[in-house]
Amino acid sequence: MDWESRVVAVDGTRSPVRIGGPESGPPVVFVHGNNAGADWEPLMTPVAEFARVIAPELPGFGAADKSSDWGYSVEHYAAHLDAVLDQLETRPVHLVAHDFGGPFALAWAADHLDRTAGITLINTPRRINHTAAKIWRTPVLGELSVLTANAPLIRAVMNRTDPGLPGEHRDQIIEHMLVPGTKRAVIELYRSTGENAIEPYVERLAEFTGNVLIVWGDQDAYIATEQAEEQRRIFRNARVEVVPGAGHWPWLERPDVVARHVTGFLRSG
Repeated sequence: MDWESRVVAVDGTRSPVRIGGPESGPPVVFVHGNNAGADWEPLMTPVAEFARVIAPELPGFGAADKSSDWGYSVEHYAAHLDAVLDQLETRPVHLVAHDFGGPFALAWAADHLDRTAGITLINTPRRINHTAAKIWRTPVLGELSVLTANAPLIRAVMNRTDPGLPGEHRDQIIEHMLVPGTKRAVIELYRSTGENAIEPYVERLAEFTGNVLIVWGDQDAYIATEQAEEQRRIFRNARVEVVPGAGHWPWLERPDVVARHVTGFLRSG
């Protein structure tokens, strides 16, 4: 797949965007969480066989700008995503979101139900209450945790929490996590959001009449599996597909399985 690379600026803050697939295909927007958009490639590639894929890297992550005064909140990410889409795609879009990308995408969808063709959530939290989140929200402790973080330490932790994650993807995620601007963004984002990430949007999302797919690696060490069912109950037309034995990044651990679920869902309209 030949990917087109663009840089989209929103009020001076730049986001690199990867675009691929037939321009006439249904637009599918990939919204990452605490990992940069490049990690989507094993899933973007099969989707781009029939759809127009749009995958921005959002402020604070990857190669996007990481200004210290940007304002790392769910509402700000949703507004940034809206402005990116205004420049790239006017048709209703299918959203594919992972981790904290779920709150970003759902906040946008809640304000743009008419522009949302469908939603896919991959290990997306309704409640963000895992151990790392609690540490990052705690003054001083959060700063110490990111200050002392290094590649060997994070790799040792991830070898325990995500044993099925291929080494190349683990190393890429670790590389993203250790960028100073990203460390700051994560701290600010978790503190501005609190535990109940999407509750402000649930009432409006319940009015969404399109289809929703929830994909869940059942060995996620960060987000309890029962949250998949909690997500399903928000929507009128939603189903859950569990990926047995996969962890927090199921499309990296079981790419064929996840691609089959997602492409089948997207092709069905």
